[in-house]
Amino acid sequence: MTRRMIIAVLSLAGVFLATYLTLYKLGYLETLACGTGSCEVVQASKWSKLFGQPVALWGVGFYLAMFGVAFTGTLARYVESRAIGVALALMSGSGVLFSGWLTYIEVARLHAICRYCVGSALIVTALFVLSALDLRRGAAASSDPTHPRA
Repeated sequence: MTRRMIIAVLSLAGVFLATYLTLYKLGYLETLACGTGSCEVVQASKWSKLFGQPVALWGVGFYLAMFGVAFTGTLARYVESRAIGVALALMSGSGVLFSGWLTYIEVARLHAICRYCVGSALIVTALFVLSALDLRRGAAASSDPTHPRA
């Protein structure tokens, strides 16, 4: 299994997690199965929306975009594409920054931690690490004159 395949699978996990939180925020689910933590506090805060839409819905879009780019990068035509690696690294890097800001809000402003938000932060961090490794592999391959590039 390639890094891009793993990125695609992790992105799907992110889609499911963010969809669950979106369904709660939009009122389709009455409660979150949180157990520990303060998921409801985080979801009810003023920071749970961005431009009038639930942050989790933006997360669904982010993870779907990551899945689409990663899946495209597994196709024979794009396996060696540096542009795919750059796109994955930039997208996941922005995801890490946004997730870091949201984690700061949880800890410093809300004094509440949502376990699903932590899960999403871990997923996006793994996506970034894998994307950076994929980009690095592509850069190493492109400097090798014996390695043909598409």
